[in-house]
Amino acid sequence: MQAVRIGICGLGTVGSGTFNVLRENAGEIAARAQAPVLVVHVGARRDNPACDLTGVRVSRDIFAVATDPEVDVLVELIGGTTVARELIETAIRAGKHVVTANKALIAEFGNELFALAAEYNVAVRYEAAVAGGIPIIKALREGLAGNRIEWLAGIINGTGNFILSEMRDHGREFADVLAEAQALGYAEADPTFDVEGIDAAHKLVILASLAFGIPLQFSSVYTEGITGVTPQDLRYAEELGYRIKHLGIAKQGDRGVELRVHPTLIPADRLLANVNGVKNAVLVEGSAVGSTLYYGAGAGGKPTASAVVADLVDLARDLSAGQISRVPSLSFCHESLQDLPIVPMAEVETSWYLRMEADDRPGVLSRIATIFSDQGISIEALIQKAPQAGQTRVPLIVLTNRAPQGKVDIAVQQIEELDSVAGRVTRIRVEVLDG
Repeated sequence: MQAVRIGICGLGTVGSGTFNVLRENAGEIAARAQAPVLVVHVGARRDNPACDLTGVRVSRDIFAVATDPEVDVLVELIGGTTVARELIETAIRAGKHVVTANKALIAEFGNELFALAAEYNVAVRYEAAVAGGIPIIKALREGLAGNRIEWLAGIINGTGNFILSEMRDHGREFADVLAEAQALGYAEADPTFDVEGIDAAHKLVILASLAFGIPLQFSSVYTEGITGVTPQDLRYAEELGYRIKHLGIAKQGDRGVELRVHPTLIPADRLLANVNGVKNAVLVEGSAVGSTLYYGAGAGGKPTASAVVADLVDLARDLSAGQISRVPSLSFCHESLQDLPIVPMAEVETSWYLRMEADDRPGVLSRIATIFSDQGISIEALIQKAPQAGQTRVPLIVLTNRAPQGKVDIAVQQIEELDSVAGRVTRIRVEVLDG
């Protein structure tokens, strides 16, 4: 059995986790891969005390790993979309296979990288790019290959899920929980990618491409963060039998594909509603299998390393069989990818939760109901809270039936213009998500 020689670039949380998993589980990995999988070169700005690099070549210039003739597979774990892209392209042109955990790079430049890899007859694997240690990419590429995927929805950012879970369970404010998430290492010093949904959007693009056979198109994703969700919204959702989760949702229909990331009310008895803390979960609806749920650790050194090493084992198996890549990069062969239309958000239909502060006097509810009626929006439920002593305005919570976002936008604008309504109307989509 000829060893598969690995070069790792980046020795941070995931890089060190990958290095140590390869060392600790070397016997099992070799038995499964049909060949030893050995780290021969590491590229990192500094050593990591968690890793014993004895006997391993170490370079401060990561490009030395990409051009090292002794390296068969380059593992890119530095992150970002500039140096990482150049590094991977250099490795591909040097005839090396690539494994990466870089969701932003795949979502934004994956089409070009896969084309370059095909030109040089090498493989690019990226299981670790979505949902950490959960093998969701392998499930979509292989396990569900006999299905037409109808839709998928996922909690694919652990930081946002931790924040919403803490706010719901303990009534805490967003800023307070975010500070704790940063202290615990769940959120970066600049948490924008997590709390504004950009990280989840990167992952959703990848899942949608695998599910529907469409090119990667990050610019087409509608993205909305969780900064506007309040403890009051979470409490009212519970009263109505729902929980609020920050979801990535992709649906395929007659009009095209919906790609959206936003806070969502889902019934409290649904599986996704009960995924809490930093965990991730993806619910997939297939035409043959029905609903399947994939749940587990969405981040962290060893869980993500588990996915990286799984890609290395798959590559080793292919190489031992004289193949480059049994399964196309995006599940469908390149010639079969379809550039399906993306449904404009104004046309996307969901049910809605709306919360507003309205004057506690006769006629206000009637005027609001008329605005909804004029837009063809049917009210399913309405809660008006009793005023506290001295209050002149009360919280008003409305649940609607399904309505296109464009109609809801118009209704919300007209409601906000009423003298009897104070400030902005909070609006959150509602999805049933059977399964």
